[in-house]
Amino acid sequence: MAQHFLLSEKARTLSLKTIYRMDEDQAHLAFCAIRWNDTGGKPVCPRCGCTESYNIKTRRKHKCKACHHQFSVTSGTIFASRKMEYVDLLAAICIFVNSAKGISALQLSRDLDCQYKTAFVLAHKIREAMASEVHTGEQLNGHVEVDGAYFGGHIRPNNIAKERIDRRLKKHQTGKRRVVVALRERNGRTLPFVTLSEADGVDIAKKHVSKTATMSADEATHWDALHAVWDIDRINHSEAYSDHGKHTNMVESFFSRLRRMVQGQHHHVSPKYLYQYATNAAWLEDNRRNSNGANTFGVLQCAMMSPVSRQWKGYWQKACG
Repeated sequence: MAQHFLLSEKARTLSLKTIYRMDEDQAHLAFCAIRWNDTGGKPVCPRCGCTESYNIKTRRKHKCKACHHQFSVTSGTIFASRKMEYVDLLAAICIFVNSAKGISALQLSRDLDCQYKTAFVLAHKIREAMASEVHTGEQLNGHVEVDGAYFGGHIRPNNIAKERIDRRLKKHQTGKRRVVVALRERNGRTLPFVTLSEADGVDIAKKHVSKTATMSADEATHWDALHAVWDIDRINHSEAYSDHGKHTNMVESFFSRLRRMVQGQHHHVSPKYLYQYATNAAWLEDNRRNSNGANTFGVLQCAMMSPVSRQWKGYWQKACG
């Protein structure tokens, strides 16, 4: 039996031990090398684009010689206004990508020795950076599988049997249940979307899947509309999971990871933020064959290219809005 990739030496090219052997200056230089890769790590003013600046060593900041704007390597990025040290930021990303089924904010706060609030916002900022790599705007091609799965909205059954209700009925729903519709190329990218109905996946597929692609779907009747656009394989899951190569096992693998993430790590996910956890799972699924070092610096590069987060900047100061 072949060895799983995560058990191989190729999967381990970076460790927390290596990161914490760095001093703060070395970690800062790593951020600079990624943020200003085109200039070899030399600072570029985010306001005017000037490459000439003074170095303020006591605060690891720079002052532009042209417009006199003071900036740091994280200014204008998703990590703007950070107070956490660069070594801890790098360690947080490493911990995040090492967690194959995700990691809770509580565990992250204990690993980094920071407040839960800090870890919660930091985790969501990392997920937002990952989203820039998952949702690129490019259409999926090749052979694409489509499926949907329900998350949230659990109704606890009454203790007494005769007082229990039929939790499947719409009138008894809490309004918190959502559907994650996923499109996945075989041996390619995964695109998740959060909707109220699995049938919404038809319009999503028409927008995000190339007309030259082929598709696979299960027996649900709302997928019948896709036959008018694509050549589609259908698999009846009440009879088999695979039938002579017809299956949706790749997209089901994504849902398996997402369910274990939600149920095993987070236990409860708000419908408002379900799309970020789905994106996190999609990124992990798409990059599962990369080394943890490549993934860590890949996420760091996404973070350095992502603008200041409108949603998470000052999250707690805005009364968690």
